[in-house]
Order: sequence, then structure tokens, then C-alpha cells
Amino acid sequence: MLQHKIQLFFIGLALLGGISPRLPAATQWQDHAAIRVAAQQFLDTYIASQQLGRSEITLGSLDPRLRLKACTTALAASMLAGGRTMGSTTVAVRCKDPGGWKILVAAQVDVFGPVLVARHPLARGSLIQADDLELVERNLSHLPYGYYRDTQPVAGLLAKRTIAATTVITPPMLQAPNLVKRGERVSIVAERGPIQIRTSGKALADGKSGDIVQIRADGSQRVIDGRVVGQGVVKVTL
Repeated sequence: MLQHKIQLFFIGLALLGGISPRLPAATQWQDHAAIRVAAQQFLDTYIASQQLGRSEITLGSLDPRLRLKACTTALAASMLAGGRTMGSTTVAVRCKDPGGWKILVAAQVDVFGPVLVARHPLARGSLIQADDLELVERNLSHLPYGYYRDTQPVAGLLAKRTIAATTVITPPMLQAPNLVKRGERVSIVAERGPIQIRTSGKALADGKSGDIVQIRADGSQRVIDGRVVGQGVVKVTL
């Protein structure tokens, strides 16, 4: 009974301020929301600088058990070396305090912009014209095989396979047409310095622009190599 009365006495003193109870010092942890804000602001600025189109950014969650010492300086964010700028990516957020820390924040970056699609079905081997194409907004992060935003590099190429209407046009779908065909007559432009000689011959192989093909000049059994430079035209350097 006496011990109980002594305990009540000291509790009363503590309540009256006579004794200050000792409490452990509170540890200051970094606010998770500030980490996410740093990552979001960095991605917003970075994606806007690429001028690809409107973007939608979704940050991954941080582990609620994560404890990082509160940073006294502004948090810095950056892309990882070789990191993706669209789709699933990662942002590094750093505290530059002495003995600071770094944490990786996962993000999904969807960027929407205009790309060329087929206006109507295109048959395999068909020559693509500008009016076969139209610009439509698509999610660029879903186009790992590339895309086009201008008809200039596409018009005049051939469809390597059948392309359905509204399909996004990608480089693997296209091929350059043969400007020289095997067995056909070609114009040969032979050059040596300022001297240029024109003659004709027969192509011994198909060739696209820039291809090296073998040709046999008229009046000669000699086979020479030439570079395809135009429709039915081959250039030879002597």
C-alpha cells in the first residue's frame, strides 16, 4: 500500500510540472510526398522539353516502411543513364546533404502525339502515296518499332506486307523500290575526275537506291560494279 502511494505522489508531481518525464528524441524522417513531387516535377519538365505531345505520368508507390533522414537541401531528380523516356521508366531522387541518400522512383510515362497511319488497307508490294496516309494521335510509348510524323520519308516506298486501315506505319513495314531490275537496260554514267562518259548496258541484278550492282556494258563482255543513283541509272567510278 505504501509503495502505491509513493507512485501516485510522483505521478502527481509530474502532472504539476515538478518532474519532466524523459521522452526519446523524435527522429526526423523524409516526407514521402516530397520525394514523389520531386520525381513528378522532373518528369513534367523533361517530357515537355522533348515536344513530343501531351503526356500522362503515373508514379509508383514508395514502400511505407521506408525511412530516410529528412533532407535539409532541395531534392534533386534525374534520369538514370540509358533510362527510357517513355513507357516504364525510373527516376533517381537524391538528397545532396553530407551523407545523403538516393532512391529510385518507378514511373509510367505515356506520351501522346500525331503519327502516320494507313488511311485505308494497303496491299503488299503497293507503292505508298501521301494520300494513302493520315495523322492520328497515338500513345508513343506503345510504338517500340518506331513511327513517322511526316509523309516525305514514306511516300514512294513499298509495303512489305499487307497493312490494315488505321495501322500505325513503322519502318519495318516498308522497303525501297528497285530502281534497277535484273536483265533490264540501264544508263551507265562513268566518271574519272572532271571527265564523265555516258553509255548503256544490262543490269545483272536488282538494285535499290545506293545499292552496288553488277552491269555489263554494251559492246563488251566485261562485268563492272556500279552504284544505283536513279531510276535505271548506275554510276561507275573509273
